Amino acid sequence: MREIDLLHLGRERVICCFEDDGVLIDPGPQSCEETLLRALGELRPSAVLLTHIHFDHAGAAGALVRRWPELPVYVHERGARHLADPERLVASATRLYGEEGMRTLWGEVVPVPQDNLHVLSGGETVLGDYRVAYTPGHAKHHVSYLHEPSGRAFVGDTAGVRIMPAEAVLAPTPPPDVDVEAWERSLQVIEGWEASSLALTHFGLVPDAGPQLAAVRRRLHEQAELAERLDEPAFALELRRRLAAEADAGSVEAYVQAAPPEHLWQGLRRWLSSEA
Repeated sequence: MREIDLLHLGRERVICCFEDDGVLIDPGPQSCEETLLRALGELRPSAVLLTHIHFDHAGAAGALVRRWPELPVYVHERGARHLADPERLVASATRLYGEEGMRTLWGEVVPVPQDNLHVLSGGETVLGDYRVAYTPGHAKHHVSYLHEPSGRAFVGDTAGVRIMPAEAVLAPTPPPDVDVEAWERSLQVIEGWEASSLALTHFGLVPDAGPQLAAVRRRLHEQAELAERLDEPAFALELRRRLAAEADAGSVEAYVQAAPPEHLWQGLRRWLSSEA
């Protein structure tokens, strides 16, 4: 297994694609497609496993199928229709990022043909070795994969953002469908796997699963409490202050790019309003 740094917007340690014996787990946005292709070299991927359909994880899926028309793409049933017809997904994201921001951050969003989609619900084993669990909380269409031969768990955003080798952890809570209670249940599922390591899209392989899961659970509730009592600018300032106390300046910028504090506040406030 190798970590491919997609060098999002030219910055290291923001978005990681994992390549595991030809299987790509979360290939990242289409804006990073050329970086991914250079890293793959002559390798023709055998499959794409998506933890969820956010553009920083799945945006390149359609472009990869365009290049390799037989490439299978595995995705949760709640996300599959948006990959086949991404118009609504793009429109929703454009309200958050703006048209120029969409192009710069994520690039082209290419539909994935229905014939290439392999729809998951959780509980399956795919490609012989990857056990699938439904792990909502960050997103309602999130799954995680346990590679049973190695004990390695590919967990997308469920186990948080940690820009190795820094110790700081963020819970990525952007809108629209953060659910803290569902996230708690998903963390319990992953804990039950007793994984040997956790593969985080943001960023890299964490060798000690237990402490990482405990840290993201703690930070998730801390962030929810902050979002309840602070407005967006104060929340963002406080998160940046905490990051600066735990990580060097370059790592702080990678954290902020991977999980913009303003978006984290917006997702948590939406969840808090729904719980009121």
